[in-house]
This record gives sequence, C-alpha cells and structure tokens, in this order.
Amino acid sequence: MSKQPVSRLQDDDMQAVQPALLRAARRAREIARQTGTAVVVVRDGKLVEERQSASEQASPGQPVGS
Repeated sequence: MSKQPVSRLQDDDMQAVQPALLRAARRAREIARQTGTAVVVVRDGKLVEERQSASEQASPGQPVGS
C-alpha cells in the first residue's frame, strides 16, 4: 500500500480524520462482501461498482450505468 498522507493541520480531531475514513472504507467493503452487494466508488472520475467475492480482497468493478 502507498504511504499515507500526513495532515498538516494541528487540530487533533483533523489528524484523526484520515485513519477514520480508511477504517470506514474497510468496514463498508467487508459488509458489502458479506452481503453480496456492491460498493460504489469514484475511480478516474467515474462512478464504479466494486463487487468482492469471499476469495478476493479488492477488484475493480464495472462503470455504473453501463
């Protein structure tokens, strides 16, 4: 995984935003995998559905509406 960005903001709450968003994204993908639903993300400026099977960690999906 790439190096995580470091916030230059001095507020402790703002320092915690990036890790919290990453945890939320991981949890959303886990729930989607468990329920067989897609997670819609923006990739290269397009909405894309990510679908994951139990055997895969992450896979690019098909553009939404195609």
